[in-house]
Amino acid sequence: MPHIMELLGKTRVVIKDGKVVEVEEPEVEWCPLFAKLRGIQDITSEEVKKNMESRINDLGMFTEKRQLLELDTYVAFGASEIMMSGLRSGFLETTVTACDGAGTVIASNPALVQGIGGRMSGLIETEPIESTINGIQELGGTVLDPSTAAIDPAGGVRRAAELGYKKIAVTVADSKTAKNLRKLETELGLDLIVIAVHVTGVSKEEAQGLLENSDIVISCASKYIRELAKPLVQVAAAIPLFALTQKGKELVIERAKDIKSPILINTMNLPVVPEHKQPRELK
Repeated sequence: MPHIMELLGKTRVVIKDGKVVEVEEPEVEWCPLFAKLRGIQDITSEEVKKNMESRINDLGMFTEKRQLLELDTYVAFGASEIMMSGLRSGFLETTVTACDGAGTVIASNPALVQGIGGRMSGLIETEPIESTINGIQELGGTVLDPSTAAIDPAGGVRRAAELGYKKIAVTVADSKTAKNLRKLETELGLDLIVIAVHVTGVSKEEAQGLLENSDIVISCASKYIRELAKPLVQVAAAIPLFALTQKGKELVIERAKDIKSPILINTMNLPVVPEHKQPRELK
């Protein structure tokens, strides 16, 4: 089984034996984040291939050489950065995320959470890589299913609860999973923070379902998330992160405490999405 990830304009990429073997057409033409960080002004299949290859070369993604520890941040307020700060401060007890070569991972080590997620995009499926799984376990993480590397956020939350954790952040990419997690939260008496990621191209109904069941959503290039969100806090204007609940807001503030550069805090009607800064075209 190959590994499949969607990145840079939700472009589907297939990786086998550490090589990019297939790249589909990008869904988005221009992304302000990659324009700023990588100088990419036109998202093409070739640019996506180069970006994926740089992740393989730099981090060992999808290979036996996967680097798992990282405290440097790729963006100020990404999902992994927020979770890292929440763990550091004690606001969170653990996290449930997805890692190439391992699938769903329960981790409480801030550097491991950032190492896994700092340059992770939309992981669709992956297969077990023994050295990655062993590395995660050596760093205190728990791999939900080492034999299949399944991506199963709800299963990860159940396992985290079995391990005694209550205040858990979990990343999701679809509304059905988010709804199931809310049921699980009640059933098991947990305090979940649901973070929606990889939402480019979701339907209006799907966007509404994610907004109703998440605490934080990273808007990616989603037109409907921008249209329908009623955030308590917004971070950034080009690819906004929206905190939708009080506990989502508090976790974002935990992250803000760790930011070394000056931060503007202001009150206004949200969301604020200046057209010239948004990804093109919004999906």
